[in-house]
Amino acid sequence: MNIKHRYNQISYYLKKNGLIKTIKKIIKKVINKIKYKLTKKDNIIEKSNYQIWIEKNEPTEEELNQQRKTEFNIKPKISIIVPMYNTPQKYFEELVQCLINQTYTNWELCLADGSPEKNKNLQKIITKDTRIKYKFLNENKGISGNTNEALKLVTGDYIALLDHDDLLPIFCLYEIVKCINENPEVEFIYTDEDKIEGEKENRKDPYFKPDFSIDTLRSNNYITHLSIFKKELMDKLEGFRDKYNGAQDYDIIIRATETTQNIIHIPKILYHWRVHPKSTAMISDAKPYAYEAGQKVIEDHLKRQGLPAKVSDGGEIKGIYEVEYEVQGNPKVCILIPNKDSINFLKDCINSILKLTTYSNYEILIVENNSEESKTFKYYETIQKNEKVKVITYNEKGFNYSKIINFGVKNSDAEYILQLNSDTEILTPDWLEKFIGYAQREDVGAVGARLYYKDKSIQHAGIVVGICGLAANMLTGLPYGIHAYFGKDCLIQNMSAVTGACLFSKRSIYEEVGYMDEEKFKIAFNDVDFCLKIREKGYKIIYNPFIELMHYESKTRGYEDTPEKKERFERESNNFREKWKTVIEKGDPYYNKNLTLTTAQYDIKI
Repeated sequence: MNIKHRYNQISYYLKKNGLIKTIKKIIKKVINKIKYKLTKKDNIIEKSNYQIWIEKNEPTEEELNQQRKTEFNIKPKISIIVPMYNTPQKYFEELVQCLINQTYTNWELCLADGSPEKNKNLQKIITKDTRIKYKFLNENKGISGNTNEALKLVTGDYIALLDHDDLLPIFCLYEIVKCINENPEVEFIYTDEDKIEGEKENRKDPYFKPDFSIDTLRSNNYITHLSIFKKELMDKLEGFRDKYNGAQDYDIIIRATETTQNIIHIPKILYHWRVHPKSTAMISDAKPYAYEAGQKVIEDHLKRQGLPAKVSDGGEIKGIYEVEYEVQGNPKVCILIPNKDSINFLKDCINSILKLTTYSNYEILIVENNSEESKTFKYYETIQKNEKVKVITYNEKGFNYSKIINFGVKNSDAEYILQLNSDTEILTPDWLEKFIGYAQREDVGAVGARLYYKDKSIQHAGIVVGICGLAANMLTGLPYGIHAYFGKDCLIQNMSAVTGACLFSKRSIYEEVGYMDEEKFKIAFNDVDFCLKIREKGYKIIYNPFIELMHYESKTRGYEDTPEKKERFERESNNFREKWKTVIEKGDPYYNKNLTLTTAQYDIKI
């Protein structure tokens, strides 16, 4: 890291936030550096795995030659837009060469140069190919202004955005045109990406992204590179806007998603983001102003969508934001807690709710399920003296979680239902406000939280369908303070499912999807099945890591440690595989096919 650059960063932060916050940030940086060194071995393994992935997944020379011979029915011209400013000759030469070498040839490179003076060495490179268009601006109009000048040179059908110091693999444009031929209506395309450090062969940090996920995008510009726009769409968007400089790509991407639903994600590495001292690829706060602009992008987007909300820095990783939607009205929430004895856990759970919860219009509805200990009923008598707590009795013998939840829902008049395990404790005082904010949206069906084990390692960070042929909680066991793959632990995102240990939904959703399945999923997979039924109706599932709870998993239920329990688990596993076979085979849209299904840590599939 350049010392002058680091000094400028500290000066900027000091001026904006004062001495105390600056010192705290420096201390946090040092701690993170130490954590990074502790996890360096894992990073080396990941890098090695990625090299194996590259060898197994990217086209051979024979396949590249076949691409060159391919005759597409649709042969769009791809306009690559590059704003320039004091562009290093070596980087520029590599950029031009990677385009000349493309296996699809109908492209043009549109360059707008806002540098103080022309670079004669670059001029020699520009004249290497007639498909290169160059405009010297005689002034620096800023990143947005320079890009808009490049847009004026466009004569193509689709527009791809490329930074002047980055690269495209030589099969990039072929894959884009292949996608267009398979999806002629597509208006916006994005791809996976990685980073190059030093020499262009030194590749690392592949970002295998989910398919389009609006809530993920509102929390972080996960799309970034490579973004491709149909020319007509870009015309509607009217180019880039100066007031978002630093996050101008975030602004135009999020506006594109407002304008079209014809969005395709290509799950292939088609962009190489170069790491160097002045890039955000190398250091997350290399351009602090960019994160302020990013926050403004989200705020203005939500206003255009008519969604009153507060946007703030997510705190844990730069570039991740928290969106908190304003609660409309004062809806009643039923916190539904099934219970059989285990009063110590139930007490801790209820005490944490009563002590910490800042939202007032809620009730705690305990569903008593065949308890046997006298102290349990004594506690019920005591706790019901609190007007917020009520106990109802589920009389059927045996444990059928789905039936118990359905019984509780039908015995509540609340507008919102929160399924909650008795072996949990809340950590977030405004948890209900955060839950309601998301659940009140017409397009949201259920919301989940970040759950921790006793040692504060992660127990739940959303659920992916297909892991081990079934479904699994993600990032289980991730140590506290160590961030997961591209911040997946602390990023609000769309998921296929969330755990029933803490699941928030409208009461009307239960009625619409036919409640939880009492026959096929009495104990296992009922929450995943419920979420998939919700998604079938067109609703979104949200994982919100800013809602945090402790969860002493299975303490009240026990494990599958008897022949009967193992048999029941296997039966319900088979039921899940059979019912959701098509979904499992198709693949979870919020999980990239290049990530393994044998672990729940977002590891690369090699």
